Amino acid sequence: MSSLSLSILPLLFFLFSNFAITQSSISNTSSLIYNTCKTSSDQDPNISFNFCLTSLRHGVVAAAKHGRSALDLRRLGLISLRLVRRNVSSTRHHIKKLRRNKHLNTLVKSCLADCLELYSDAIPILKDARRDYKGRRYFETNLKISSVMDDCSTCEDGFEEEGVISPLTNRNHNAFELSAIALSIINMLS
Repeated sequence: MSSLSLSILPLLFFLFSNFAITQSSISNTSSLIYNTCKTSSDQDPNISFNFCLTSLRHGVVAAAKHGRSALDLRRLGLISLRLVRRNVSSTRHHIKKLRRNKHLNTLVKSCLADCLELYSDAIPILKDARRDYKGRRYFETNLKISSVMDDCSTCEDGFEEEGVISPLTNRNHNAFELSAIALSIINMLS
């Protein structure tokens, strides 16, 4: 063997071993997400297995882009809380945008005002829930996430009570289901 091919061997070994570690990590991450979503959807009819898989995979990819690694169930719970918070924040901004529409029915505008208040109140609750979760105060976290779920339902119910079509049905449902996923993970940990 030439000296050039001998000098490349350590580099090839390094690249191959890192590839194997990365593949193993991806496999473990996929298994964790799959098993978590399977358990969650089996135990809670409010959780769709496919929605859970898609959401958690998206959350893990987003977390990895920020350099976070070493995924375990506890970290996955934190990611699920982040997904809820982003969804709630996005829905709040969407409600503000809808309220600027001058052609909206008065009843719809009134319901949107109520929903804006609910979603606005949910943001600091979710920040507190994250702090409680990091402190392993799962009971308190559970209560706070449950209240966010109630807010999503209350928002949707307001439209139904007024007899108008909700422009937030999908968003309310997604926030509710993301919250249910977070609760399921919290319950697995406690």
